[in-house]
Amino acid sequence: MATISSREESELLVVRSDAGVNPGPNARARRADQLITNAVATKADAAAASTASKPGHELLLFEALREGLDEEMARDPTVCVMGEDVGHYGGSYKVTKGLADKYGDLRVLDTPIAENSFTGNGYGAAMTGLRPIIEGMNMGFLLLAFNQISNNCGMLHYTSGGQFKIPVVIRGPGGGVGRQLGAEHSQRLESYFQSIPGIQMVACSTPYNAKGLMKAAIRSDNPVILFEHVLLYNLKERIPDEEYVCSLEEAEMVRPGEHVTILTYSRMRYHVMQAAKTLVNKGYDPEVIDIRSLKPFDLHTIGNSVKKTHRVLIVEECMRTGCADSICCNTRGSDVVQPAQIVTAVEELCQ
Repeated sequence: MATISSREESELLVVRSDAGVNPGPNARARRADQLITNAVATKADAAAASTASKPGHELLLFEALREGLDEEMARDPTVCVMGEDVGHYGGSYKVTKGLADKYGDLRVLDTPIAENSFTGNGYGAAMTGLRPIIEGMNMGFLLLAFNQISNNCGMLHYTSGGQFKIPVVIRGPGGGVGRQLGAEHSQRLESYFQSIPGIQMVACSTPYNAKGLMKAAIRSDNPVILFEHVLLYNLKERIPDEEYVCSLEEAEMVRPGEHVTILTYSRMRYHVMQAAKTLVNKGYDPEVIDIRSLKPFDLHTIGNSVKKTHRVLIVEECMRTGCADSICCNTRGSDVVQPAQIVTAVEELCQ
């Protein structure tokens, strides 16, 4: 873990917890899990000694999201949750488990399978003084609510100059899952939503920032989309016992360096850190930044890094026309010695 910044001194470990899920003989998924393990774990003895000496408590990423939700629901009676199976079932990935028993069926509201309807209900509730968290069983399903997200949420908030406060959080799992889920469940939708005015977007990558971003998103008066990754739900980290909130507009410096700025977010953070270890072994000194805030970008942190290294590599799971292109446009005047390079999902048309 020598290449991880001091922010992440609390050792990260991947814990397999596949109860109730049968991944089958999926070698690709196993390789992906192993890659994340290699990227974030240190020697077992050192990790155990370090973790034992640190204050705080250990949580998996999905548990950190739940703890953030729970704390905000206890703090503010206007906070509520709605979505498919979020109630006594606890959500498809158990992020809301136990909340219905604690806060009741009105504050943790099960909805029909009708994304367009319950997303609109959430916006209406937000405009009347509540702070709803809308869970998409899968982020891909929220394409069915695109009109609500664009025209009835972001646009209304934007065109009113913020006079219509719409303090709503849209969250759910997504990412290149590569397990038992189909392509419709595995899309990265950041680029779909990025052009919608009036909406903020963040992506969590660790239990620490998952909880902190969740709490910040709930407290924001702006509509916020929180992107989670299914393959990071079982990532484990020791987080502080005391309350904390992460900024919705700040990137995270994961590894300081001098030779090249590598910008990434979500699960790609761990792929990049694995690659950074290889670069270090070859004598290079990469700087790795977890963008985290996808809208607006933290151009202060990104710009200062690019001015220092003069080289930019952007890594994301989206297609090439995703967030990376937007970042490229914002780094063109930062004294780069060559155009920014982009590593994305393969985009090919059928022949």
